[in-house]
Amino acid sequence: MRKKSLIVSIFIIVSLMTFGCSNSASPSDTSSGYTKSDSKDNSSNDNQNDSKDSKSQENNSTNNNQSKEATNTTTVNKKNEQYIICIDPGHQTKGDMSEEPVAPGSSEKKFKVSWGTQGVATKIPEYELTLSASKILKKDLEEMGFKVIMTRETNDVNITNSERAIFANDNNADLVIRIHADGSDDSSTTGASLHIPSQDSQYTSKIYPESNECAKLISLQMKQDGFKVNDIYQRSDLTGFNWSKVPVVLVEMGFMSNPEEDQKMAETSYQEKMMKSVAEGAQAYFENK
Repeated sequence: MRKKSLIVSIFIIVSLMTFGCSNSASPSDTSSGYTKSDSKDNSSNDNQNDSKDSKSQENNSTNNNQSKEATNTTTVNKKNEQYIICIDPGHQTKGDMSEEPVAPGSSEKKFKVSWGTQGVATKIPEYELTLSASKILKKDLEEMGFKVIMTRETNDVNITNSERAIFANDNNADLVIRIHADGSDDSSTTGASLHIPSQDSQYTSKIYPESNECAKLISLQMKQDGFKVNDIYQRSDLTGFNWSKVPVVLVEMGFMSNPEEDQKMAETSYQEKMMKSVAEGAQAYFENK
């Protein structure tokens, strides 16, 4: 009996020990200190870190692109700084009807400075319109990095057409842009036009190619910006062309003899848009040099 009791007791003890070991050996959610919740949190943190890294890379890429763009802009402006552009606002308060040679050594003579035209609707004289537009053009070109000089910055001057050309020559201008407005007996005529020195003139044949190239680029830009441009005309009769030793383009903004166009040209916003086109055309010309 004692043996049986002892055997039973041993059996019970062994059974209890086996059961206890079985429970202690079962895997626990927290046995390694790594829970499912922790797994999600860590995964989330990894994703957030990846997202931050991605955004950081994107920001760095954006900053690099912006830096490159800024560098390119600076480069363009630095290049433009070597060029001098002379702007000649057409006419002046009072015309000078005394005469001067139309070209160096020529026996043919013309008025030193004509009076110009006047707005049929606005009554604004051409000399006021051209100076207003020229100041806008000057600002645009300077912002592009060009050095800009002007033949006049007020209306009350007396500067002949030959003197304007000589002024640009003496100041080593790389380009002359003359700003004018047109007039016609036909009040329905509208549109801008560009005038350049004649390729057949003994006085201007050397500056014709560059003048023509610049005029084509200005005309193209103006058309792209929605302006009507009638044509590019070669002129051998303009004193301001014949005395020039540098490329020159004359921009006729439009017809002051047309009421609608006259009123448009009087608007600052219209002048700003047109002069921006002229400036961008000039910029394109120098980019090709």
